[in-house]
Amino acid sequence: MTLRVALMRPMAEVERTAALLRARGFEPVVAPVMEVYGTGVELLDASFDVVLATSANAFAFLAPDALARLRGLPLHVAGERTAVAALAAGLGPAAKPCADASALAAALATRLRRPSRLLYLAGRDRKGALEAALLGMGHEVVTIEVYVAAARAWSTAEVGGVAGCDAALHYSRRSSELSIALCAEAGLADHWRATLHGCISPDAAEPLRSVGAKRIVTAPSAQESLLIDALGSAAKVLRSDP
Repeated sequence: MTLRVALMRPMAEVERTAALLRARGFEPVVAPVMEVYGTGVELLDASFDVVLATSANAFAFLAPDALARLRGLPLHVAGERTAVAALAAGLGPAAKPCADASALAAALATRLRRPSRLLYLAGRDRKGALEAALLGMGHEVVTIEVYVAAARAWSTAEVGGVAGCDAALHYSRRSSELSIALCAEAGLADHWRATLHGCISPDAAEPLRSVGAKRIVTAPSAQESLLIDALGSAAKVLRSDP
């Protein structure tokens, strides 16, 4: 049996993950819960000590002149893909990437002199914990909202695709929350609770647990390859069940 996996990443990120799933013998079913676009914000000030980012999207929508003004500044990021995107944009090299925003805040407590003036290239929908932690350390944080990850509705075809899936991948808490809402709207709440869910972190898994989902596996650290490994291991157990 080929496991059909609901892939809810934004379209700009979906092809790479779909290819990884196919290579592992899964059938990806694309049903994004968000669409990402730039805000068009301008970088009016480049007098910073450090640049921070927690998503590859932070660099995808900056204008070339803004990127040029940031070259040469120390760069600290969360996530390996964020570091790769920074290098592709001509920034960096970054310090060793941290697993997530919480780990980045902890690392910056020892990496940075105080007080430093930090530029955080961020999305509009975020938790704010990184900024709060850095402000608590005595740093000045200037947050520029570079992109928006807006919720989107599923088409009829996408609803049908998700209804036929055995598993799903979740890369953020917000993505999990949006998938729950979309499934409830489509009459798939019971199906979603019974689905095998692979989550990039415990935080991404928590909304699914809160609605009664039982089949949840979490990556040991926030890396896509480890997430797909965890899904593969769980799928083997699923296939062996009578």
